[in-house]
Amino acid sequence: MTPPKNAAPANANNEPVEVTLTPLPHAAGLPLPSYATAQSAGMDLTAAIEEDFILASGQRVLVPTGISIALPPGFEAQIRPRSGLALNHGVTVLNTPGTIDADYRGEIKVILINHGPEPFTVTRGMRIAQMVVARYTQILWKAAETLDQTGRGSGGFGSTGTG
Repeated sequence: MTPPKNAAPANANNEPVEVTLTPLPHAAGLPLPSYATAQSAGMDLTAAIEEDFILASGQRVLVPTGISIALPPGFEAQIRPRSGLALNHGVTVLNTPGTIDADYRGEIKVILINHGPEPFTVTRGMRIAQMVVARYTQILWKAAETLDQTGRGSGGFGSTGTG
């Protein structure tokens, strides 16, 4: 399969990964997720809704995207807010980042919340979130009586300075 024309150039550290996608019937006529620029990390997801609706201030809603995907083992899809919606309207993704596991085959849906003071209208095909596909590593726990020492040690919140 040939990478899309707007995909980042492949190299040893950034080889394209083929992901199977199934558009669902209620997404008919909507664009598939795509990268806006050659260096974009995320692809926009759109609202696959039948009718526009108003998201009141403080309200949250589960919005369908009309797609299901099959990620290869070792990959996850992260669902993240769109900065313009957050800045201009206070609308964001509630569980950020949301994680789509490699073995999930259901429809991707986005939990939107309106933190802004004004109602916000969600329309069919509106870009509501972005999806970033990333590699992950599973770990094996190794119990120990102590941990190796570092210069930071157990210093937590604010321990490295302010600013």
